[in-house]
Amino acid sequence: MAVMQIDLAFGKTGITLDLPEGFQYRVLEARSATPLPDWQNALESALDRPIGAPPLAELARGKDRAAISVCDITRPAPNRLTLPPVLKRLEQAGIPRERITILIATGLHRAATEGEIREICGEEIAAAYRIVNHDARDLSSHRHLGFTKSGTPVYIDERFAAADLHITLGFIEPHLMLGYSGGRKLIAPGLAAQETIKVLHSPKFMRDARAVEGSIEDNPLHRELLEIAHLARHDFIMDVALARDRSIAAVFAGDAELAHRSGVEWVSHVLLETLEESVDAAITSSAGYPLDLTYYQSIKGVTAASHIVKPGGSILLVAACAEGAGAPEFTRMLRGGMSDAGFLESIDAAPVTVDQWQLEKLAMVTTRQRLGWYVPGLPAEYHSGLWGRSYATVETAIAALVSTLPPGANIAVIPEGPYVLAKARAGEMALR
Repeated sequence: MAVMQIDLAFGKTGITLDLPEGFQYRVLEARSATPLPDWQNALESALDRPIGAPPLAELARGKDRAAISVCDITRPAPNRLTLPPVLKRLEQAGIPRERITILIATGLHRAATEGEIREICGEEIAAAYRIVNHDARDLSSHRHLGFTKSGTPVYIDERFAAADLHITLGFIEPHLMLGYSGGRKLIAPGLAAQETIKVLHSPKFMRDARAVEGSIEDNPLHRELLEIAHLARHDFIMDVALARDRSIAAVFAGDAELAHRSGVEWVSHVLLETLEESVDAAITSSAGYPLDLTYYQSIKGVTAASHIVKPGGSILLVAACAEGAGAPEFTRMLRGGMSDAGFLESIDAAPVTVDQWQLEKLAMVTTRQRLGWYVPGLPAEYHSGLWGRSYATVETAIAALVSTLPPGANIAVIPEGPYVLAKARAGEMALR
């Protein structure tokens, strides 16, 4: 008998779960961020009265070329809303339209299709401006900007580096290893060559206990990306925070570090959910489309939930995975047949392979907690090699999860997966 029904974000349609009685459920919703009643005015005001920087129009005056980095299709950034007031100010300041380049910050993701570019930027902007995909695998299309203090080689897309004004548009949400997205992430890994990205995603950073959701101040990866952004002359950002319906809830524009930090403080205050103690199990999602397009992306729902589940506890991840596994490099590793512990050992001192970091983060969870998967879009050939059992229906997945639990066990249900930043008080991480 079902004790309750609950809707989880899943693909473009969502999915309804019937949860059986006999357990203590704690539903962790994405804590409410109220949509701005006048988001247009908020965007305009943020650009004209930015944090720690002159107004964008003043920065643009006298500049010859501008480059704007925007999120790719895997992120629900409202570029079609944030781009128009930015472009208007650049042109009014004297930068002609033909000298403005909008770069899709793909990192090592696939290039955006023409249809996706229209979805990302809006029909009118896609038709009127130069919009290009970043290609991390083409080293010759990047400029070498030197090395960070820790030795990371810095290669940034030449089209961005060659501009006189460097702008990023993003949004701030918890990120599985960088603490929070937005800001500096739109430069590296967004516009970086794979020679840079591989170092940033090496075990040196991935296995640092501070490189997790909700941590920036002590996060070594955050510091590394700030340094890279500084080398790339990161002039101005406009990041937004999103409400539950993905409308704009807050706007943070200005200095690349100060405005981003202000946004992180706001988002962490709104999102952080603290539990008195860890739970026995969690049922979570990857926040639906577009974040659950691939199995690769869906892992973020697992890592976010792992912070509140007891060692040895269970996590069930529900994700559509309409585009299958992910990029070719990730796909090959997924077929590799290694155990999670064996995979961690195999990459410990080996050269970094593209996309190994996502499996590395997953293995760091599955060696501590049990995993179950409902990922119907993932081709059947992969299911036997997953670290955890895969189920053909969500009903059988839930039944299998609860069959391992004692009566009255505590189960967290997280409808929007990585959009919820939750910590158990015993292991609570300070957000500084």
